[in-house]
Amino acid sequence: MAQLSITVDQADALIDVARHIRIEGAQPGEAVEIRAETPRSGVLWRAQARFIADAQGTVDLNRDAPVSGSYAGVDGMGLVWSQSPVQSSSRELFNQPVTDALVTTLQASSGTAQAQARFSQQLAAPGVTRREVREDGLVGTLYLPAGPGPHPAVMIVNGSGGGINEPRAALYASRGYAAFALAYFKAPGLSPYISNTPLEYFEKGLQWLRRTVQPAHDFVALSGQSRGGELVLLLGATFAQQVSAVVGYVPSAFVHSGQNACDPQVGREGPTWLRDGQPLTHIWENNRTASWAPFDEGPSPHRHERAMRTALLDAEAVARARIPVERIQGPVMLLSATDDGSWPSSVYSQMVRDKLAEVQHPHDVQWLDFERAGHAILFPYVPTTQLVYAHPVSGKVSTGGGNPADNAHADASSWQGVLQFLARAVAAHAGAAKT
Repeated sequence: MAQLSITVDQADALIDVARHIRIEGAQPGEAVEIRAETPRSGVLWRAQARFIADAQGTVDLNRDAPVSGSYAGVDGMGLVWSQSPVQSSSRELFNQPVTDALVTTLQASSGTAQAQARFSQQLAAPGVTRREVREDGLVGTLYLPAGPGPHPAVMIVNGSGGGINEPRAALYASRGYAAFALAYFKAPGLSPYISNTPLEYFEKGLQWLRRTVQPAHDFVALSGQSRGGELVLLLGATFAQQVSAVVGYVPSAFVHSGQNACDPQVGREGPTWLRDGQPLTHIWENNRTASWAPFDEGPSPHRHERAMRTALLDAEAVARARIPVERIQGPVMLLSATDDGSWPSSVYSQMVRDKLAEVQHPHDVQWLDFERAGHAILFPYVPTTQLVYAHPVSGKVSTGGGNPADNAHADASSWQGVLQFLARAVAAHAGAAKT
């Protein structure tokens, strides 16, 4: 009698590598239960699914849909993205430090037979180095790829949660980029709030990164998420000569106020960004239609996006706060979601794309708009089941929107799109430098 077994190709690989999971040795037509468990930051996450073995007694997750369980449809990594925390409401996605792998245990059972296997997801490839940065007034972490370089560079900024986005920087470095995750609030030595952040701080970060890593072809891209997506478009327009390409995850087309990450003394309608000590005009400023009521009122979870849409009804305020993206002097990538619960990133991204088309932007412009996905577009392959959360600064209970399956698709597709976009941008930049 054949023994039940689980095979996983590439059992130890980067987190962005899809795995091929296959079970053999079951009886033809027999039900096979598979459970996946992953400890994440001290919390156990779990998913399970039930399959029917084929005529050869096999279950192939790249081929077969479960008949019941945590996810539906054919998805080879469904047992990862459909995981939920056991006895916790945690939203933690990554171990710290990022050099620690996420290890998933698979358990399969059919009848009285059982089998077990493991695979690990690494955020940092072998040879990637990490360096804390606390100099020139900057707070961040630099990740460098294995090998002597030079490498093209990316500066990464977070959104309204603040802090240092080390996981994304580690993954960028693992794919060949000198990656500088720069904090600008809610990190050691910095303000706990986003309010009144000077743009000159980021210019200093760009200059430090160039000086420190001397990037290949002098290529320095910006990558940012949410408020960071707004920020990278703004920086690309403000410091155009210093920015080689822009990657905006769920970005804004406008300058926004402090919102949920504001200093309470300044207020959520106070300024976020300063230039030469002066606040930039934001969309809530003197806006005749903007209202927080659609966000504040009613039971939790709240949709921040509903309030953001009220501000778009004042055309004059919209015009005053628009980020002048036509000043960007390099390729632009936009990643948005049609069910974004935080703000209408799909509408915002279309505005940016349309403006760049109107001015016949001479560089590559890519826009990936993910149907039915929400605000939390991260990277493969992580759980997407926790749609409701308390904002890390304001504490307001909100939903980022979307649904687990479509959010998982956005995670996987967006990262592959970004890598392809950056490869083209580096090649174009290198070619231009030779002419």
